[in-house]
Amino acid sequence: MKHIYAVLITNILCCFNSIAQQSTEVYLADLNLSNDSLKINNVINISNNEGYDNQPSFFSDNKILFASTRNNQTDIALYDINDKTTTWLSNTPNGSEYSPLKIPGKEAISAVRLDDDGLQRLYEYDIKTGESNILLPDLKVGYHVWYSNDIIVCTVLIEDRMDLVVYNLKTHASYTAQKNVGRSLHKIPSSDLISFISKEGDSTYIKSLNPNTKETEQIITLIENTQDICWTVDGNIITALNEYLLVFKPNSDTIWKSFFEFQKTDIHGISRLAISPNGKFISFVSKDAPELIVQKQVESFNARDLEAFANCYSEDVVVRNFSKDTISVGRAQLKKGYEAFYQKTPSIEVKVSSRIVIGSTVIDQEVVSIGDKQNQQVAIYETDGLIKSMTFIRDKKTTFDPEIIVQKQLDAYNNRDIDGFLATYSKQAKLYSYSGELRTAGIDAMRAGYTEFFNSAPDLHCEILNRIVIGNKVIDEESITANGKTFKAAAIYEVENNEIVKVTFVN
Repeated sequence: MKHIYAVLITNILCCFNSIAQQSTEVYLADLNLSNDSLKINNVINISNNEGYDNQPSFFSDNKILFASTRNNQTDIALYDINDKTTTWLSNTPNGSEYSPLKIPGKEAISAVRLDDDGLQRLYEYDIKTGESNILLPDLKVGYHVWYSNDIIVCTVLIEDRMDLVVYNLKTHASYTAQKNVGRSLHKIPSSDLISFISKEGDSTYIKSLNPNTKETEQIITLIENTQDICWTVDGNIITALNEYLLVFKPNSDTIWKSFFEFQKTDIHGISRLAISPNGKFISFVSKDAPELIVQKQVESFNARDLEAFANCYSEDVVVRNFSKDTISVGRAQLKKGYEAFYQKTPSIEVKVSSRIVIGSTVIDQEVVSIGDKQNQQVAIYETDGLIKSMTFIRDKKTTFDPEIIVQKQLDAYNNRDIDGFLATYSKQAKLYSYSGELRTAGIDAMRAGYTEFFNSAPDLHCEILNRIVIGNKVIDEESITANGKTFKAAAIYEVENNEIVKVTFVN
C-alpha cells in the first residue's frame, strides 16, 4: 500500500502461517414467485458479524442455519426470521463446523466438522443440547444433501478433487456416482432426484441423479465463474453472477436469463444460495464490497495492526509498480516488509483523498504523511473477497499539465469529432486492458475502431464522475452512454510531450 515498502522487501524469504478467510455476510430477502415472475424485496444482513459467515440453509420456513465465526472458530448459528434473533447451536473445542443442514425427521442438524488436527468428517448435532456423533467415520466429506432419512448424497475429497458419493446409513452401503464434482447439492422439488455440479474438462454442467437407480441426466450448462445454484419450489433454477441473479426454467428455457440486479453497495460476489421450503425467502452470501475491504486495510495500516493489515490480502497477493513492475508476490513477503517498515517509521498516516470503485477494482488517491512530510500516490487494488493485487502510481514532477490534453480528447469524444479526438494521441499510442491485454496499437487502428464506434452511437456521451491527476497520468472515472445504455469504466491516461501515449482501461 505504501510505496516506500518496495525498498524494504527485497530478498525476503519467510513463512506466514496465518490463514485469512474472506470476510462474508449472510443475507435474507423476500422472494416473490407470483405471475410467473421472480422478484426480490427487503434485503437484510442477518449475520452482521466480522469475519466468515457462510453456507446458509433453511431449517424451516422461518429459521436459517449458517456457519459463523466467533472466538477464532466457526460454529453453527440459527437465525429466527420472525424474532430476528440468532442462537448458537455448537461450540466445539478444537474444531469448527461448516455446511449445516437439517436432518429430515429429526430435531437435529448435520454439519462438516474440521478439527484442529486436520480431521474432517460429517457429524450429527442435537439442536437442543449441541451433543454430536459422527455420521460417516471413513469419508472426508466436503458438502452433502439429505436424499431421505437414511440416504446422504455427499462430495468426498479424493486427492485434488471431489467425488459424488451416495451413502446409506442403514446398510452402510455406498457407491461413487461421479468423479470431479462441485459443491452445490440440492434435492429437486417434486421429484426423486438430486442435482449436482459436474466438472467435465473446461465445461461445468448441472446434472440430476436418481440415487436409487444411479441414472444421471444433464440439465443445463452452468454459467462460467459460478458455482452455486438453488431450486425454486416450482422447479426453476437460480444462480448468481457477481451482483446478478439469473434463472433457468427447465420446462421452457434454453438459456439463462437475468432477472435481478442488487443495487446495494455492500453486496458483491453473490454465492451459496438457499430458498425456504415454502418458497417465500431466499438467502445468499455476499463478499465484503471492494471499498470495505480496502478501507479496512487502510484503517489497520494506520493503527499499525500488522496482523489485521496482512489478513486483508490474499495469500498470493501481487504488489507492483504501475503497470507491470512486480515488487513482491505473497502475503508472507508483504507482512515481513511492513514489519520492517513499521520498525523504521515511528509516525505514519494515510488519508484517502479520492476513491474510484469500478467493479471489484478500487483506485485510491492517497496522501501519505511521514512525520512532517507529505507525498501523494495512487494505489490500485484488485479484490476478490480479499485484496489480490496492489499497484502503485507515484507522483512525479512534470513540465506540463496532462489534464489539458486529456480534457481536449474528452471534448472531441463527446462531439464525435474523430480528427480532433485522434489529434490528442501520439501516432504510436496503445490501448490496453488492466490485465495487460493490448487492445489497439497505433493511430490508424484507433481511427478505424473509433470511427465505427462514433458512427454507431448517435447518443454517445462520456461524463467524468471523478478525476485524479498524478505526475504525467490522469485517471478518469467515466460514465459512458451509448445506444441507450450507460456503464461505468475508468481510464488511466499516460501523457508525454503533450500527447496521450497510452491508455489503460478498467471496466
